[in-house]
Amino acid sequence: MTYDKNNIFARIIRGEISSKKIYEDEFVLAIEDIAPAAPVHVLIMPKGDFISFDDFAVKAGTKTMTHFFQVITIVARMMKVDVSGYRLIMNHGHNASQSVAHFHVHLIGGKPLGGLLPGDDKAR
Repeated sequence: MTYDKNNIFARIIRGEISSKKIYEDEFVLAIEDIAPAAPVHVLIMPKGDFISFDDFAVKAGTKTMTHFFQVITIVARMMKVDVSGYRLIMNHGHNASQSVAHFHVHLIGGKPLGGLLPGDDKAR
């Protein structure tokens, strides 16, 4: 699969589609999700042409990966969920319901999140 430079996140990164920015630097953009699943729901994406987590892990390099995950902690602190807790979700591929072929992480928090999957009430 080749990267589609016209996917919605690529267009948001280029400023062609507006978004509510939470954090931005040369390599990473974090925005509010337009359909939040919790009081805090931020999408964090690298600005490179990465299709999925697998693609990012193979192509990004150590410095890019380290910076990306450090930004996640910065955003968690900015959103004030670093103490109460938050969940990170990375969907990879069709069976995981990846809806946009641009690697991104959902940072979700601001309330008790329950189990890992629907119907699972046990946090792990």
